[in-house]
Amino acid sequence: MKPDCLALRNTPWGKANPGQWRYALRNSIAMCLALTIAYALELDEPYWAMTSAAVVSFPTVGSVISKSLGRIAGSLLGAAASLMIAGHTLNDPWFFTLAMAAWLAFCTWAASQFLNNAAYAFQLAGYTAAIIAFPLVNTVETTQLWDIAQARVCEVIVGILCGGFMMMLLPGNSDGTTLLTALKTMQTRLLEHASLLWQQETTDNIRTAHEGLIGQILTLNLLRIQAFWSHYRFRRHNLLLNYLLHQQLRLTSLISGLRRLLMNWPDAPPSLWPQLQTLLQALARPGASKYSVSRILAQCYPTNADDFRHQAFWHRLRHFCWVYLDSARWLHEVEDHAPERVVSPPAAPAFARHADNIEALWSALRTFCVITLIGAWCINTQWESGASGALTLAAISSVLYSASPSPHNSLMLLLRTLALLSLFSFVVKFGLMVQITDLWQFLLFLLPLLTTMQLMKLQQPKLAGLWGQLIVFMGSFIAVTNPPVYDFADFLNDNVAKITGVALCWVSFAVLRPGSDQRKGRRHIRALRRGFIDQLSRHPAQSENGFESLVYHHISQLSNSKEESARRWLLRWGVVLLNCSHVAWQLRGWEARSDPLSRVRDNCIATLRDVMSEKGVQQRSLAVALNELERVYTVLAKHHQPDARRLAQLIWRLWCSLSQLEQAPPPGNPSDSATRLT
Repeated sequence: MKPDCLALRNTPWGKANPGQWRYALRNSIAMCLALTIAYALELDEPYWAMTSAAVVSFPTVGSVISKSLGRIAGSLLGAAASLMIAGHTLNDPWFFTLAMAAWLAFCTWAASQFLNNAAYAFQLAGYTAAIIAFPLVNTVETTQLWDIAQARVCEVIVGILCGGFMMMLLPGNSDGTTLLTALKTMQTRLLEHASLLWQQETTDNIRTAHEGLIGQILTLNLLRIQAFWSHYRFRRHNLLLNYLLHQQLRLTSLISGLRRLLMNWPDAPPSLWPQLQTLLQALARPGASKYSVSRILAQCYPTNADDFRHQAFWHRLRHFCWVYLDSARWLHEVEDHAPERVVSPPAAPAFARHADNIEALWSALRTFCVITLIGAWCINTQWESGASGALTLAAISSVLYSASPSPHNSLMLLLRTLALLSLFSFVVKFGLMVQITDLWQFLLFLLPLLTTMQLMKLQQPKLAGLWGQLIVFMGSFIAVTNPPVYDFADFLNDNVAKITGVALCWVSFAVLRPGSDQRKGRRHIRALRRGFIDQLSRHPAQSENGFESLVYHHISQLSNSKEESARRWLLRWGVVLLNCSHVAWQLRGWEARSDPLSRVRDNCIATLRDVMSEKGVQQRSLAVALNELERVYTVLAKHHQPDARRLAQLIWRLWCSLSQLEQAPPPGNPSDSATRLT
């Protein structure tokens, strides 16, 4: 008995916990239910309903709803496009191929212009049109186009409805709980990050920790979108959650800015670092208040009123504490379940983003070329399965993996998946299905199989991608049709065509390679420079919060890059320009008066406009600006007016941030990627 029990514990079923069982059973039953309903509706290819249910199998309600909406919108748009393209061009195969290639190229480009559900909808619009239109090249009557298009859309909707129905019966994790837990964890991490950065020594862990923190905050924005669809309470607090995420980004900027002041403060008192640790410990307490924090801040207050550096650091440190406590208070408001309370947070813009149009156009060109070449090959060879297999899989791969950070690895994984499914589906289709007369008999085999595969996906994180693709593509390989078809020649021809289509797509990615991370980094840096120049204008297009989120969006674009220098270079440029932008906004918001101090303030902002161009730093203008700023804050620090000394603090902060650009190369220097901004 004991060996048997131990053997059971080592199986996927024995190792699964209740949450894994719920996830596996929910998704497996949804796929089987979708196949059954599509079969009962006498749809010609009901396995697409099973595939659709697999695609929207996410662990939370909000993710299922948001992904389903994007899938429905994309499927309807793709079906409409296939009706128009195939309806007008099907009699001319070359015109049809070029029109479909152009549509897929457009969808590839459009998907890169958006994030989340909108990008997914355009991807679906592309390859849904391919799934509908490409198999029609062997049809004689174009009247079948409408029947096939509505059948594909019905199968997609059936799969989505089944996935949603099972989510109601066996609900997954709460998006709201996940978001609130992540927000509270991020509050704690911000204090840990401050403790790491406010050290006297510099280590490599600082850069990686800063990158990781930025990426996690931006990921919280995706959780916010999912929570928006999961419960009305989070729709009601959506503006507050958006503001809270902006506050956490601001805290990240404040931590970085305070570190820059410490690095440029030559005579900082030795007692400052123990006081900083005491302050962070006080902020970490659950009952932290402005009164308790103020008592610790009073101990850090400079005793010498003429020490403008200490004054500037202390005021910025106090601002950090107030922003942190404000974020903690708003987070408590989100946790409050009282529906009668009306919460009105300060206005905050949506998170800004930037689309890399050069990379998007290159991906669109690649998609157009691969579809055109494979279509020309299928036309010339008259390969019967070329359009339905090779072209369809090539279209799916080209549209999906254009936005992948490592498309070659993703395509190799897909080729491995298709090879395994070819062998597996041969055994199932011609060994089992030919002996089955009713669908319920096949479901007795399919349900345990899908449940086991879902458990394996959860229990083997390193192979989760492989198991996920096996589950999604298994339906199209087994191809449960109504009525069933068992033609070995067609089966073999179709599988070879699918593998060939993905292989040719892999070749296209090898020939028309995505831009290197070094070139992507340089394009993002140029975009940062353009945004910074806009920040110095009289009427900036981006607000302070908007530019801050845009900078962090640029930084996150290379978070998965293996090019260490490109990531370091982009992070340093972003942090330096963001610190300068914050000081510029504070200078712009300083008291508007007609005395000489206002003119000094205006002259300081004006000196920044000649420092930066889109091509790089103007080193001669930078040197002049730094000398002028140093002269101004030195003179103002000795002024008898308190306002002048306060202005000296802002100008010194600007000098600290701007001085980092001295290590940047002049415009046109080929060694951009090797420059070190420390």
